[in-house]
Amino acid sequence: MSTHNLYILNLFKVFCNKITKISGSTDYIWLTFVILLQLRLNFYGANMGHLNNQIAKVTDRIIERSAKLRSDYLQRLEEDFNNRPERGKLSCGNLAHGFAACGDDDKNSLRMMQASNIGILTAYNDMLSAHQPYATYPDKIKQAMREMGCTAQVAGGVPAMCDGVTQGQDGMELSLLSRDIIAQCSAIGLSHQMFDGVLALGICDKIVPGLLMGALSFGYLPTLFVPAGPMESGLPNKEKQRIRQLYAQGKIGREELLQAESDSYHSHGTCTFYGTANSNQMVLEALGLQLPGSSFVNPDNPLRERLTKEVSYQIARITALGNDYRPIGKVIDEKAIVNGTVALLASGGSTNHSMHLVAIARAAGIILNWDDISDLSAAVPLLAKVYPNGHADVNHFHAAGGTSCMFRQLLDAGYMHPDANTAWGESFADFTKEPTLTDDGNLEWNESPQTPLDTEVLTTVDKPFSDEGGLRLLEGNLGRGVIKVSAVAKENQIVEAPAVVIDSQDDLEPLFKAGKLEKDCVVVVRYQGPKALGMPELHKLTPFLGTLQDKGFSVALVTDGRMSGASGKVPAAIHLVPEALEGGLLAKVQDGDMIRLNAETGELAFIGDLAELQQRESAPQPSAGQRGCGREIFAINRDNISNAEQGASFLYPKD
Repeated sequence: MSTHNLYILNLFKVFCNKITKISGSTDYIWLTFVILLQLRLNFYGANMGHLNNQIAKVTDRIIERSAKLRSDYLQRLEEDFNNRPERGKLSCGNLAHGFAACGDDDKNSLRMMQASNIGILTAYNDMLSAHQPYATYPDKIKQAMREMGCTAQVAGGVPAMCDGVTQGQDGMELSLLSRDIIAQCSAIGLSHQMFDGVLALGICDKIVPGLLMGALSFGYLPTLFVPAGPMESGLPNKEKQRIRQLYAQGKIGREELLQAESDSYHSHGTCTFYGTANSNQMVLEALGLQLPGSSFVNPDNPLRERLTKEVSYQIARITALGNDYRPIGKVIDEKAIVNGTVALLASGGSTNHSMHLVAIARAAGIILNWDDISDLSAAVPLLAKVYPNGHADVNHFHAAGGTSCMFRQLLDAGYMHPDANTAWGESFADFTKEPTLTDDGNLEWNESPQTPLDTEVLTTVDKPFSDEGGLRLLEGNLGRGVIKVSAVAKENQIVEAPAVVIDSQDDLEPLFKAGKLEKDCVVVVRYQGPKALGMPELHKLTPFLGTLQDKGFSVALVTDGRMSGASGKVPAAIHLVPEALEGGLLAKVQDGDMIRLNAETGELAFIGDLAELQQRESAPQPSAGQRGCGREIFAINRDNISNAEQGASFLYPKD
């Protein structure tokens, strides 16, 4: 039974009990039920459309599976809210320390107790192009809060590392581990309990999930995210890919490669391809935690600054001091999690979110698993083609209609919950609106285009790029993993070939240059999982595998590591569970073993004598990879981390 039908049934039961008590008769019960049912049909039919059966089914089972954990979380939220040390109850010493560095006006506001004080969590550093614009945001936010008669303080900073800088380097092994540390740092920043709401400044890969998980640990506080926007378009992504492959083939030198990379990543702002950073922005909007249509406005666009002011105004409106209280722990519920997942799938987003969404949900007392994601993906159409799924970048996507237009398509077809809670608007149904600047510099909200403006980048539900979403679950005798199929041509989605086994992505280049990969093959890279190495991304493999595919060879990748949102045209079975270090059969696979990867049927299997494979000794884990570049001090994190399907987190008990 769907969530809407359960709601009506419960309402009916309550109504029947009341009528029976009043009249002692059940004469009017069925008439009442008919009236209620008709009202329900009219309301949802006129205002929400018909919710897709598969979306309703998955939502219901998440609600059922999560009932106890979610109830415990909401109880803790209420307890934390009731037990919080309101500023009026803080000792004079506590309060004086809390506003000692403020200006006189802000001190006076904080003394008033009834004016909200907003905590800013910032991931600013000026090495990351995406986060460099945040340098000036705290002062802009503070000024906007003063205009509302409120205050804001930087509650804390969190680490923000760039996978693009650490790609293929030792530091990449700290990347995934940083997410949970960011969550802990966020909690430390908010632990002063001087705040009535939170504004989170973060965009990139592990930073947004970490900030969100940390904010959910203070679920009684309203929270909004403040984007800074993508850089303007540079060298087309397809050309960048071509030059990388030429470099891998030795046909151009490092100077030409560096120039191409510089032309691609050329200014402040987020990278423009649709990787994890921009997938984060998509998911945040779908969760109702970011102003609609705000994700992909460039940093220097005047609209960007006005949106930053508006999000500051909005957080002041929704604190517990007013009459529109919206704590993040209640905004993020099962419907919101489903909406975020659907948006990711419909846009062909990052495979990293097959872990992040699981961990985010768990932080809100919700149990999401890969079966849920896979079943949603089977129902949700693919509506966007943004590199690596196509030639366009996120600026083109935004110009074609962007998030608001895509959500309109999904809502109208019943693929998203229109009644989901949000931190802005009446409900998620309002997230079909997009912001524009008026001539006098004010903000105006208009309905997004009914249909996309460029259907080669963003299409409609009735003419999707694919009938299914961008991610699929793979399973078989080698374990369970995920694959991003939105960028993989249909003719390349089935590969059956002998294994080429390596224990480090650095081992592939010598084999390639020696001509030993001029054949159909499945490259197996093991001992890359969360416990082994912290699950680094393996993008060093991409140019070589892409070149082999261009030569006509049937190639695939199988690994317990990551490939991230930039997973491209080569079929890659990633996040394999159990990982090699935890008894996964990947540790026993040898060169020449036949492996089948069938993305169409969801099969990942060793083809041969399974009993013989199981009896083999596991290959030893390479000794290198857990020391140097700070990696040794993260041993406790690796030792306690859950597997990829459980969110690859060391913050929550393992299931």
